[in-house]
Amino acid sequence: MNIWKHFVTITRHRHKVIRHCFLAGIFWQGLRHDLSKYSPAEFIPGVKYYLGDQSPNVKERQIKGFSRAWLHHQGRNKHHFEYWVDYDVVTHQKQPVRMPTKYLIEMFCDRVAASKIYYGSEYDEKKPYEYFNRGIKSRIMHPETSKQLEELLIMLRDKGERETFSYIKNVIRVQGKKDRAHWK
Repeated sequence: MNIWKHFVTITRHRHKVIRHCFLAGIFWQGLRHDLSKYSPAEFIPGVKYYLGDQSPNVKERQIKGFSRAWLHHQGRNKHHFEYWVDYDVVTHQKQPVRMPTKYLIEMFCDRVAASKIYYGSEYDEKKPYEYFNRGIKSRIMHPETSKQLEELLIMLRDKGERETFSYIKNVIRVQGKKDRAHWK
């Protein structure tokens, strides 16, 4: 079994996200990142379907046709755009909702950290954008959230981590605090 390997992988990922959240100015939020991965509902399938170079949810989906661990995870972690889908009273369909800025920032931190973990020594600052771009046609994300995330990933690709995290902390996070009235 891959108990230790899975534990180390999710813990290394979480620590990278915490560091990124610190750089982005949302340290306390980073400390709470992905705690549900240690719950039995997510940890046990993570061990059972452990791959090492990609999410165990991929293998669980291949075997079962869906990932129960992922459904559990996305429903409890607001930094996943899938969490932000709700019933629209006008269209009578489920529609993506714009993510609050603090969760958009955490999603960015999460994607960069996941790329570092899964790509290992092959990681470069282009990888998070390339991964995002590959799934753009099948993603159900609010257009504004998608645009903001894409802009940050392009900035990371073109200008590097230091400038991107500084921009997030000093511009995006500050703008997000002004937008909070929208969420109350």
